[in-house]
This record gives sequence, structure tokens and C-alpha cells, in this order.
Amino acid sequence: MGAEEFDRYTQGKTLFYGFDGTAYGVERYLPGRRVIWSFLDGRCQEGAWYEEAGQICFIYEDNGHPQCWSFMLTPDGLNARFQNDPQATELYESSDVDDEMICLGPEVGV
Repeated sequence: MGAEEFDRYTQGKTLFYGFDGTAYGVERYLPGRRVIWSFLDGRCQEGAWYEEAGQICFIYEDNGHPQCWSFMLTPDGLNARFQNDPQATELYESSDVDDEMICLGPEVGV
């Protein structure tokens, strides 16, 4: 799936992803190829995505290293295979999640 098809499918959506039968994370896709990601722990990371060598790569505010994935659209939604990992983590769009994306504010100390 290239950048144009990925953008058409994701823009304006909030998608939940699963891994090996459990909830993994959630990503909100904003205009201008911007995103917000959370591991469902209330901590959210802003980032952006771009296409490189047929993969969709994400860079987040807390990590300057690109994380690149190959996306494929299936009848059940998106599947994503992580390209930087020799174990090739594979995520899938999870449509049975009834949660909302929750982003807590910054942690403030005393």
C-alpha cells in the first residue's frame, strides 16, 4: 500500500491495532500526514509519516528513528508488518474495541 492509498484510508480516522490476539495500540490520523500514537496507556506521542521504498515510515516526537511498516488492506482492515524488526511484528486493525483514544496531560511533578 503506497502513500496515497494509505492516506485515503486512514485520514480522519482513529484506528485500534491488535497483536497476537491482544490490544496493542491506537493511532489517530490527522491532515498533513500527522499522527498521534498511544500504547493504550494514556501517554500519547505526536508524529508524522512518510513513504520510503514502498513502506510507510513514522517518526515520533520522543524518538527520531523512523519506524517503517508495510501496510496491506484486507477485507478485515489494515495489516502492518514492521520492517525494522527481524522478528517482523505484525499488527492488524482491530474493529472490536469499544474504547476511545485517551491522552492524559503531561506529567507534572512537585
